[in-house]
Amino acid sequence: MRAIWKGAVSFGLVSIAVKLYSATEEKDIRFHQVHREDGGRIRYKRTCQICGEEVTYDDIAKGYDIGGGEMVILTDDDFADLPLTSSRAIDVLEFVPAEQVDPILYNKAYFLEPEGTATKPYVLLRDALTDSERVAIVKVALRQREQLATLRVREGVLLLNTMLWPDEIRKPDFGFLDEDLKVRPPELAMASSLIDSMAGEFEPDAFTDDYRAALQEVIDAKVEGREVVQPEEVEEAPAAAVDLMAALKASVERARAARGEAPERTGGGGGEPTPISSARSAQKKAAEKKAAKAPAKKTAPKKTAAKKAAPKKTAEAEKKAPAKKAAPKKAPRKTA
Repeated sequence: MRAIWKGAVSFGLVSIAVKLYSATEEKDIRFHQVHREDGGRIRYKRTCQICGEEVTYDDIAKGYDIGGGEMVILTDDDFADLPLTSSRAIDVLEFVPAEQVDPILYNKAYFLEPEGTATKPYVLLRDALTDSERVAIVKVALRQREQLATLRVREGVLLLNTMLWPDEIRKPDFGFLDEDLKVRPPELAMASSLIDSMAGEFEPDAFTDDYRAALQEVIDAKVEGREVVQPEEVEEAPAAAVDLMAALKASVERARAARGEAPERTGGGGGEPTPISSARSAQKKAAEKKAAKAPAKKTAPKKTAAKKAAPKKTAEAEKKAPAKKAAPKKAPRKTA
């Protein structure tokens, strides 16, 4: 890695010399714009909109549009006079609990490495942060801009996370927030059950960028002059469910099946029956009837076998005791 910034962490009266390294990198596959016919790179010229002449970097300044076609031009001298008191320092302002920092504020991450003889105070600050279970709120000037940031510990290294300023966070203004929408308890319970069935421990290495891998396969195939292997079809997202409860229940069952778990049995609770709970009761009763019929079908062959054996015993009895056949003939004489 190459250091992109050098400065010092100002921690009370302690100054810790550090180097700043970018902690992340994008893995997107980048393309150039080329001429479709011959593959030549497309170049853009920096031209002035007024005179039409090509402009070099030395003649380019920064302009602020004030509207009405008017522009305020700022030079390097104007930026040099700005009060960036923390131009080469990371000033620690305060220490706060990590959970109080909204993740939406985080922007970019940088590793800090101690420089020269600053290793011991660096380790001191690192261990103190770990023991306090807090993060440091700091100010730092990067790329000619003062930024709010946090200092925290990650894998034994101080990590600086630059943050957006509070006025850079947009406020959500959506119509549904003013609507009086109510979620019924059974729906909430089923949604909670779905969350429980899909709960797990977050392991970032378990997730991959399938699109990037497929795109890289296409590029490799073109380089090697072979056919591209079509990836497996991805399951399409289901359409908007009309019956929210049914969709939640099916989602829970699918999540449990994916984990190899048995379907969840929901017990009957109190309260007035709803159309959905009534439908569940009907389904449960139907399932119980089917379960009750199942044993009867299995025992049927035994009864049939018994019936088939009965005539054989009767025939044998008739041969051994023929006198019993005459008994019915005497009955009429007694009656008369």
